[in-house]
Amino acid sequence: MTETTPAPVPSASGDDAGFETMRNDAVLCGRAMSSGEFLAGLIANAQLETVGRPDKLARDLWPDADPVLIQAVWDRALAVGFHAGRVSAAPRMFRDQLDRLAGVFAKAGFHAMAGSVARSRRLVAPEAPPHPADGETEHGH
Repeated sequence: MTETTPAPVPSASGDDAGFETMRNDAVLCGRAMSSGEFLAGLIANAQLETVGRPDKLARDLWPDADPVLIQAVWDRALAVGFHAGRVSAAPRMFRDQLDRLAGVFAKAGFHAMAGSVARSRRLVAPEAPPHPADGETEHGH
């Protein structure tokens, strides 16, 4: 078996640069679309999991309400839920954000929300490393 080193790809110029831009655009857009389909599957899973049965899904359409308002609420709830999910999956990575936003809430007079964020921060991302007797080690192993 012989090994060969691939020839270097020449740098793109002129028409080649335009083609490279279009190719990169198409590949990256395809990746984004694939990720979007993945997220859509997770959202569909969450919709059914949270209502319990497929026959209850129609309730999520709110047919008697303004569709523009429903879409705005959906978009906002999705953004909030997605971010909350990211934080809940790795709260220690968001320790500084939780501290900062608790302060922003407090400074704006939103003391209940500030306390809620601060409490969550203390519970899931404490300053001191967890005690081994609590069933966790510092690195989660």
